[in-house]
Amino acid sequence: MLLRRLPSTAVSVTTTALSRRRTSPYFFSTQPGLKFLNSLSFYPKLFLLSFSSTSQSSSEFTDFITEQASKRGPLKPGLYLVGTPIGNLEDITLRALRVLKSADVILSEDTRHFGKLLHYYSIKTPLLSYHKFNESQREQTVLKRLKRGEIIALISDAGMPGISDPGTELAKLCVDENILVIPIPGPSAFLTALSASGLSTDEFTFVGFLPRHAGSRKERLMASASETTTQIFYVPPHKLCQFLEESSPIFGDSRRCVIARELTKIHEEFWRGTLGKAKEVFSTHQPKGEITLLIEGNANCTVETPSECQLENELRELISSGHSLSSAVKLVAQGTSMKKKMIYSLALRKFGKKSEAEDSN
Repeated sequence: MLLRRLPSTAVSVTTTALSRRRTSPYFFSTQPGLKFLNSLSFYPKLFLLSFSSTSQSSSEFTDFITEQASKRGPLKPGLYLVGTPIGNLEDITLRALRVLKSADVILSEDTRHFGKLLHYYSIKTPLLSYHKFNESQREQTVLKRLKRGEIIALISDAGMPGISDPGTELAKLCVDENILVIPIPGPSAFLTALSASGLSTDEFTFVGFLPRHAGSRKERLMASASETTTQIFYVPPHKLCQFLEESSPIFGDSRRCVIARELTKIHEEFWRGTLGKAKEVFSTHQPKGEITLLIEGNANCTVETPSECQLENELRELISSGHSLSSAVKLVAQGTSMKKKMIYSLALRKFGKKSEAEDSN
């Protein structure tokens, strides 16, 4: 259940677990603010939580977590990949708060942005900027600190590190150096959007941000359009119109899509319709906020056989944009039921001499 902070209003939640396992009762009380009555263990018989809107409660809450976490022993040294809220500050796990408070340093994509979350939960752990522009310069410094036995938490601006955000390369380096890498799961924009999209969740492809180059974008969209699974993209708000203009001809105007924006925030919105309708609606105004865009998979099991002229035009466009003959054939073959050998034969017949001349040069 999502608990939103309501000014001057208390929110209470009571849950009763069915487990009969032994529990260790903890007691904590503040007035006004946060009360833990009975237990906050892994298998509670009864857990009663009262939230007030006072800023004092978040600080006391964090202190309580630290107090109880100390009973479980110190954290192991290593790199902790910590999932953080994608909007609503209350979407943080108890374990994430414990790690952030216990770490020697927090690697943050934007220290000013993340400072708000730390302030909200009264966490005073030092911050060190770590983003795509200084990632390679910071790596060796971070590795040295990890080898000295430090606890380092890596967070992105929102969501899980490494998912369309910095973190992947550092995690790879740590694995190669036999340094412990510990994921601390948390919110993720594309999973949040997918769960409420109304599209198929059995299988999906997370594409993320499209390439900047127009030719590369088209290639990626062509590959996605032929997939039978739900396709998920991250789209900056100022590029939504461009995305819809480029994707509609490839996927088809009738393909269903979902545009999810400002997830978990006050102005959270899910727009549902076809790509054609979306292109019409959003051509007149640019929405604000981060956008996750989902497109339903290709329901047509049989793909229409394109004409030789269509194949030739697609091959010509890819080759002129810098692709080799074999690469162009492979990309075109992905979007058709025709055998790759037939397309390759056509490519050799139409563009073979040109390709050979370019190779010799």
